[in-house]
Amino acid sequence: MTTVGVVGLGYWGPNLARNFDRQQDAELTWLCDASEEALARWGPAFPSARTTSSFDDLLNDDALDAIVIATPVPTHADLATRVLSAGKHCFVEKPLARSEEEAEAVVKAASMADRVLLVGHLLEYHPGVQKLAEIVKSGELGELRYIYSNRLNLGKDRPDENALWSLGVHDLSVILMLAGEEPFNWDVMGASYLRPKVEDVVFALMRFNSGLLAHMHLSWLDPHKERRFTVVGSKRMATFDDMEIERKLTVYDKGFDEDYSSYGEYIARSGDIHSPRVSNEEPLRIECRHFLDCIRDGSEPRTGAESALRVVRVLERLQRSLAESSYVANR
Repeated sequence: MTTVGVVGLGYWGPNLARNFDRQQDAELTWLCDASEEALARWGPAFPSARTTSSFDDLLNDDALDAIVIATPVPTHADLATRVLSAGKHCFVEKPLARSEEEAEAVVKAASMADRVLLVGHLLEYHPGVQKLAEIVKSGELGELRYIYSNRLNLGKDRPDENALWSLGVHDLSVILMLAGEEPFNWDVMGASYLRPKVEDVVFALMRFNSGLLAHMHLSWLDPHKERRFTVVGSKRMATFDDMEIERKLTVYDKGFDEDYSSYGEYIARSGDIHSPRVSNEEPLRIECRHFLDCIRDGSEPRTGAESALRVVRVLERLQRSLAESSYVANR
Protein backbone atom coordinates (compact mmCIF):
# COMPACT_ATOMS: atom_id res chain seq x y z
CA MET A 1 0.00 0.00 0.00
CA THR A 2 1.19 3.50 -0.84
CA THR A 3 0.22 6.04 1.80
CA VAL A 4 -0.94 9.36 0.35
CA GLY A 5 -1.66 12.82 1.74
CA VAL A 6 -3.58 15.54 -0.12
CA VAL A 7 -2.74 19.22 0.40
CA GLY A 8 -5.36 21.77 -0.69
CA LEU A 9 -9.10 21.12 -0.36
CA GLY A 10 -10.45 23.84 -2.61
CA TYR A 11 -12.02 23.11 -5.99
CA TRP A 12 -9.88 20.17 -7.15
CA GLY A 13 -8.29 18.67 -4.05
CA PRO A 14 -11.40 16.73 -2.91
CA ASN A 15 -11.55 15.03 -6.33
CA LEU A 16 -7.96 13.88 -5.91
CA ALA A 17 -8.68 12.70 -2.37
CA ARG A 18 -11.70 10.73 -3.62
CA ASN A 19 -9.70 8.98 -6.32
CA PHE A 20 -6.74 8.05 -4.13
CA ASP A 21 -9.11 6.88 -1.39
CA ARG A 22 -10.69 4.46 -3.88
CA GLN A 23 -7.45 3.05 -5.30
CA GLN A 24 -6.93 -0.53 -4.14
CA ASP A 25 -3.19 -0.13 -3.60
CA ALA A 26 -3.31 3.27 -1.86
CA GLU A 27 -4.30 4.51 1.58
CA LEU A 28 -5.36 8.13 2.07
CA THR A 29 -3.84 9.04 5.44
CA TRP A 30 -3.71 12.87 5.50
CA LEU A 31 -5.82 15.86 4.46
CA CYS A 32 -4.20 19.29 4.78
CA ASP A 33 -5.58 22.77 4.24
CA ALA A 34 -5.02 26.18 5.83
CA SER A 35 -8.79 26.54 6.20
CA GLU A 36 -10.34 24.88 9.24
CA GLU A 37 -13.68 25.20 7.47
CA ALA A 38 -12.43 23.10 4.55
CA LEU A 39 -11.05 20.48 6.92
CA ALA A 40 -14.34 20.34 8.80
CA ARG A 41 -16.23 19.95 5.54
CA TRP A 42 -14.13 17.22 3.94
CA GLY A 43 -12.71 15.38 6.94
CA PRO A 44 -15.89 13.33 7.57
CA ALA A 45 -15.94 12.23 3.92
CA PHE A 46 -12.59 10.50 4.42
CA PRO A 47 -12.65 9.13 7.97
CA SER A 48 -9.44 7.13 7.56
CA ALA A 49 -7.40 10.31 6.99
CA ARG A 50 -6.07 12.62 9.66
CA THR A 51 -6.64 16.34 9.15
CA THR A 52 -4.24 19.20 9.77
CA SER A 53 -3.60 22.81 8.84
CA SER A 54 0.17 22.30 9.11
CA PHE A 55 2.04 21.19 6.00
CA ASP A 56 4.97 20.15 8.20
CA ASP A 57 2.84 17.42 9.77
CA LEU A 58 2.87 15.61 6.44
CA LEU A 59 6.55 16.25 5.75
CA ASN A 60 7.52 14.89 9.17
CA ASP A 61 5.45 11.72 8.89
CA ASP A 62 7.95 8.96 8.09
CA ALA A 63 5.10 6.58 7.26
CA LEU A 64 3.80 8.85 4.48
CA ASP A 65 5.01 7.84 1.00
CA ALA A 66 3.53 10.49 -1.29
CA ILE A 67 2.02 13.97 -1.15
CA VAL A 68 -0.48 15.40 -3.63
CA ILE A 69 -0.47 19.19 -4.05
CA ALA A 70 -3.67 20.93 -5.16
CA THR A 71 -2.96 24.43 -3.87
CA PRO A 72 -2.90 27.75 -5.80
CA VAL A 73 -0.39 27.87 -8.68
CA PRO A 74 2.05 30.35 -7.05
CA THR A 75 2.71 27.79 -4.29
CA HIS A 76 3.32 24.76 -6.53
CA ALA A 77 7.08 25.02 -7.02
CA ASP A 78 7.94 25.71 -3.38
CA LEU A 79 5.68 23.03 -1.93
CA ALA A 80 6.75 20.42 -4.49
CA THR A 81 10.43 21.11 -3.75
CA ARG A 82 9.80 20.69 -0.02
CA VAL A 83 7.95 17.41 -0.61
CA LEU A 84 10.74 15.96 -2.73
CA SER A 85 13.47 17.19 -0.39
CA ALA A 86 11.67 15.38 2.43
CA GLY A 87 12.11 12.14 0.47
CA LYS A 88 8.50 11.74 -0.60
CA HIS A 89 6.97 11.20 -4.01
CA CYS A 90 5.09 14.21 -5.38
CA PHE A 91 1.96 14.68 -7.48
CA VAL A 92 1.47 18.39 -8.15
CA GLU A 93 -1.36 19.96 -10.09
CA LYS A 94 -0.61 21.82 -13.31
CA PRO A 95 1.28 23.90 -14.09
CA LEU A 96 4.41 22.84 -12.23
CA ALA A 97 5.57 26.44 -11.73
CA ARG A 98 5.18 30.03 -12.90
CA SER A 99 8.55 30.16 -14.66
CA GLU A 100 11.14 27.91 -16.24
CA GLU A 101 13.58 28.77 -13.46
CA GLU A 102 11.13 27.64 -10.77
CA ALA A 103 10.30 24.47 -12.70
CA GLU A 104 13.97 23.58 -13.14
CA ALA A 105 14.48 23.83 -9.37
CA VAL A 106 11.67 21.32 -8.77
CA VAL A 107 13.00 18.95 -11.43
CA LYS A 108 16.45 19.12 -9.82
CA ALA A 109 14.97 18.32 -6.42
CA ALA A 110 13.18 15.26 -7.86
CA SER A 111 16.42 14.03 -9.43
CA MET A 112 18.46 14.51 -6.26
CA ALA A 113 15.84 12.78 -4.10
CA ASP A 114 15.27 9.99 -6.66
CA ARG A 115 11.54 10.33 -6.19
CA VAL A 116 8.62 10.32 -8.62
CA LEU A 117 7.39 13.73 -9.78
CA LEU A 118 4.10 13.75 -11.69
CA VAL A 119 2.37 16.94 -12.84
CA GLY A 120 -1.39 16.83 -13.29
CA HIS A 121 -1.76 17.50 -17.01
CA LEU A 122 -5.03 15.62 -16.83
CA LEU A 123 -6.00 15.83 -20.51
CA GLU A 124 -3.06 13.65 -21.50
CA TYR A 125 -4.67 10.83 -19.49
CA HIS A 126 -8.05 11.14 -21.21
CA PRO A 127 -8.72 7.88 -23.11
CA GLY A 128 -9.81 9.91 -26.15
CA VAL A 129 -6.59 11.92 -26.21
CA GLN A 130 -4.55 8.76 -25.64
CA LYS A 131 -6.27 7.16 -28.63
CA LEU A 132 -5.69 10.28 -30.73
CA ALA A 133 -1.98 10.14 -29.85
CA GLU A 134 -1.87 6.48 -30.89
CA ILE A 135 -3.45 7.33 -34.25
CA VAL A 136 -1.00 10.18 -34.84
CA LYS A 137 1.98 8.01 -33.89
CA SER A 138 0.82 5.18 -36.15
CA GLY A 139 1.01 7.46 -39.19
CA GLU A 140 -2.66 6.97 -40.04
CA LEU A 141 -3.14 10.74 -40.44
CA GLY A 142 0.09 11.08 -42.43
CA GLU A 143 2.41 14.00 -41.85
CA LEU A 144 0.91 16.52 -39.43
CA ARG A 145 -0.03 19.81 -41.10
CA TYR A 146 -1.74 21.80 -38.36
CA ILE A 147 -3.55 21.49 -35.04
CA TYR A 148 -6.04 23.88 -33.54
CA SER A 149 -7.91 23.81 -30.25
CA ASN A 150 -10.89 25.65 -28.82
CA ARG A 151 -11.34 25.86 -25.04
CA LEU A 152 -14.24 28.24 -24.54
CA ASN A 153 -16.99 28.86 -22.02
CA LEU A 154 -18.92 31.56 -20.24
CA GLY A 155 -16.97 30.55 -17.19
CA LYS A 156 -15.70 31.72 -13.87
CA ASP A 157 -14.06 35.15 -13.70
CA ARG A 158 -10.51 34.66 -12.40
CA PRO A 159 -8.90 37.65 -10.67
CA ASP A 160 -5.29 36.42 -10.65
CA GLU A 161 -4.84 33.99 -13.56
CA ASN A 162 -5.38 34.72 -17.26
CA ALA A 163 -6.89 32.42 -19.88
CA LEU A 164 -3.46 31.34 -21.13
CA TRP A 165 -2.35 29.95 -17.76
CA SER A 166 -5.77 28.78 -16.59
CA LEU A 167 -7.08 27.22 -19.82
CA GLY A 168 -4.16 27.10 -22.23
CA VAL A 169 -2.03 24.83 -20.07
CA HIS A 170 -4.46 21.96 -20.84
CA ASP A 171 -4.33 22.32 -24.61
CA LEU A 172 -0.66 23.23 -24.80
CA SER A 173 0.40 20.03 -23.05
CA VAL A 174 -1.54 17.96 -25.60
CA ILE A 175 -0.26 19.95 -28.59
CA LEU A 176 3.36 19.53 -27.45
CA MET A 177 2.76 15.83 -26.82
CA LEU A 178 1.32 15.31 -30.32
CA ALA A 179 3.99 17.46 -31.97
CA GLY A 180 6.90 15.85 -30.15
CA GLU A 181 8.78 19.15 -30.35
CA GLU A 182 8.69 22.72 -29.11
CA PRO A 183 7.73 25.70 -31.29
CA PHE A 184 10.46 27.95 -32.61
CA ASN A 185 8.13 30.88 -33.29
CA TRP A 186 4.94 32.16 -31.65
CA ASP A 187 2.51 35.06 -31.82
CA VAL A 188 0.00 35.61 -29.02
CA MET A 189 -2.75 38.19 -28.72
CA GLY A 190 -5.29 38.74 -25.98
CA ALA A 191 -7.63 41.20 -24.36
CA SER A 192 -8.73 42.04 -20.82
CA TYR A 193 -12.41 42.91 -20.79
CA LEU A 194 -13.44 41.98 -17.24
CA ARG A 195 -10.32 42.81 -15.23
CA PRO A 196 -7.32 44.95 -16.19
CA LYS A 197 -4.22 42.89 -17.08
CA VAL A 198 -6.06 39.56 -16.73
CA GLU A 199 -6.72 38.39 -20.28
CA ASP A 200 -10.01 36.55 -20.54
CA VAL A 201 -9.59 35.86 -24.26
CA VAL A 202 -6.34 34.68 -25.86
CA PHE A 203 -5.33 33.62 -29.38
CA ALA A 204 -1.97 31.82 -29.61
CA LEU A 205 -0.27 30.79 -32.86
CA MET A 206 2.82 28.55 -32.87
CA ARG A 207 5.18 27.32 -35.61
CA PHE A 208 7.34 24.20 -35.38
CA ASN A 209 10.49 23.17 -37.26
CA SER A 210 8.69 20.20 -38.78
CA GLY A 211 6.34 22.62 -40.57
CA LEU A 212 3.50 22.01 -38.14
CA LEU A 213 1.29 24.98 -37.31
CA ALA A 214 -0.75 25.07 -34.08
CA HIS A 215 -3.36 27.51 -32.79
CA MET A 216 -5.22 27.85 -29.49
CA HIS A 217 -8.40 29.87 -28.91
CA LEU A 218 -8.92 30.32 -25.17
CA SER A 219 -11.70 32.23 -23.45
CA TRP A 220 -14.06 32.21 -20.48
CA LEU A 221 -16.01 35.03 -22.14
CA ASP A 222 -17.87 33.12 -24.86
CA PRO A 223 -21.45 31.94 -25.51
CA HIS A 224 -20.23 28.46 -26.51
CA LYS A 225 -18.81 25.72 -24.33
CA GLU A 226 -16.16 23.99 -26.42
CA ARG A 227 -13.33 21.62 -25.59
CA ARG A 228 -12.15 20.45 -28.96
CA PHE A 229 -8.98 19.59 -30.88
CA THR A 230 -8.73 19.29 -34.65
CA VAL A 231 -5.69 17.57 -36.14
CA VAL A 232 -5.11 17.81 -39.89
CA GLY A 233 -2.67 15.43 -41.55
CA SER A 234 -1.52 14.83 -45.11
CA LYS A 235 -3.66 11.65 -45.35
CA ARG A 236 -6.53 12.05 -42.91
CA MET A 237 -7.96 14.38 -40.28
CA ALA A 238 -9.26 13.83 -36.75
CA THR A 239 -11.16 15.66 -34.01
CA PHE A 240 -11.35 15.10 -30.28
CA ASP A 241 -14.45 16.72 -28.80
CA ASP A 242 -14.76 16.34 -25.04
CA MET A 243 -18.27 17.77 -25.08
CA GLU A 244 -19.58 14.82 -27.08
CA ILE A 245 -21.20 12.09 -25.00
CA GLU A 246 -20.32 9.12 -27.22
CA ARG A 247 -18.34 10.18 -30.31
CA LYS A 248 -15.48 11.93 -28.58
CA LEU A 249 -12.97 10.97 -31.27
CA THR A 250 -13.69 11.04 -34.99
CA VAL A 251 -11.34 10.25 -37.89
CA TYR A 252 -12.12 11.67 -41.33
CA ASP A 253 -10.77 10.18 -44.53
CA LYS A 254 -10.65 13.63 -46.07
CA GLY A 255 -7.94 15.60 -47.83
CA PHE A 256 -6.43 16.50 -51.18
CA ASP A 257 -4.90 13.94 -53.55
CA GLU A 258 -2.74 14.83 -56.49
CA ASP A 259 -4.47 14.35 -59.84
CA TYR A 260 -1.77 12.72 -61.96
CA SER A 261 -3.80 13.23 -65.14
CA SER A 262 -3.30 16.96 -64.76
CA TYR A 263 0.16 17.94 -63.49
CA GLY A 264 0.21 20.12 -60.42
CA GLU A 265 -3.48 19.93 -59.59
CA TYR A 266 -5.13 18.36 -56.55
CA ILE A 267 -8.61 16.99 -56.11
CA ALA A 268 -10.56 16.87 -52.86
CA ARG A 269 -11.18 13.47 -51.31
CA SER A 270 -14.05 12.80 -48.93
CA GLY A 271 -14.18 9.18 -47.78
CA ASP A 272 -15.32 7.26 -44.73
CA ILE A 273 -15.78 8.74 -41.29
CA HIS A 274 -15.34 6.55 -38.23
CA SER A 275 -15.24 6.94 -34.47
CA PRO A 276 -12.84 4.58 -32.67
CA ARG A 277 -14.03 3.11 -29.40
CA VAL A 278 -12.93 5.20 -26.42
CA SER A 279 -13.11 4.04 -22.81
CA ASN A 280 -15.36 6.08 -20.53
CA GLU A 281 -13.09 5.58 -17.50
CA GLU A 282 -12.56 8.79 -15.53
CA PRO A 283 -9.27 10.43 -16.64
CA LEU A 284 -8.45 11.46 -13.07
CA ARG A 285 -8.73 7.86 -11.92
CA ILE A 286 -6.32 6.82 -14.68
CA GLU A 287 -3.91 9.59 -13.73
CA CYS A 288 -3.92 8.68 -10.03
CA ARG A 289 -3.40 5.00 -10.80
CA HIS A 290 -0.50 5.91 -13.12
CA PHE A 291 1.16 7.84 -10.29
CA LEU A 292 0.92 4.82 -8.01
CA ASP A 293 2.24 2.52 -10.76
CA CYS A 294 5.25 4.78 -11.28
CA ILE A 295 6.01 4.73 -7.54
CA ARG A 296 5.82 0.94 -7.51
CA ASP A 297 7.78 0.36 -10.75
CA GLY A 298 10.20 3.29 -10.53
CA SER A 299 9.18 4.36 -14.03
CA GLU A 300 8.99 7.88 -15.44
CA PRO A 301 5.44 9.33 -15.46
CA ARG A 302 3.78 10.22 -18.74
CA THR A 303 3.61 13.80 -17.47
CA GLY A 304 6.82 13.76 -15.52
CA ALA A 305 9.63 16.22 -14.98
CA GLU A 306 10.78 16.85 -18.54
CA SER A 307 7.25 17.00 -19.95
CA ALA A 308 6.14 19.46 -17.27
CA LEU A 309 9.26 21.58 -17.71
CA ARG A 310 8.63 21.80 -21.44
CA VAL A 311 5.06 23.04 -20.88
CA VAL A 312 6.19 25.75 -18.44
CA ARG A 313 9.02 26.83 -20.74
CA VAL A 314 6.66 27.33 -23.69
CA LEU A 315 3.99 28.94 -21.50
CA GLU A 316 6.51 31.50 -20.29
CA ARG A 317 7.46 32.36 -23.87
CA LEU A 318 3.83 32.68 -24.90
CA GLN A 319 3.16 34.91 -21.89
CA ARG A 320 5.94 37.29 -22.91
CA SER A 321 4.41 37.59 -26.38
CA LEU A 322 0.98 38.11 -24.85
CA ALA A 323 2.26 40.87 -22.56
CA GLU A 324 3.60 42.77 -25.58
CA SER A 325 0.30 42.72 -27.46
CA SER A 326 -2.38 42.51 -24.77
CA TYR A 327 -5.27 44.97 -24.96
CA VAL A 328 -7.11 46.38 -21.94
CA ALA A 329 -10.61 47.48 -22.86
CA ASN A 330 -11.87 50.87 -21.77
CA ARG A 331 -14.31 50.54 -18.89
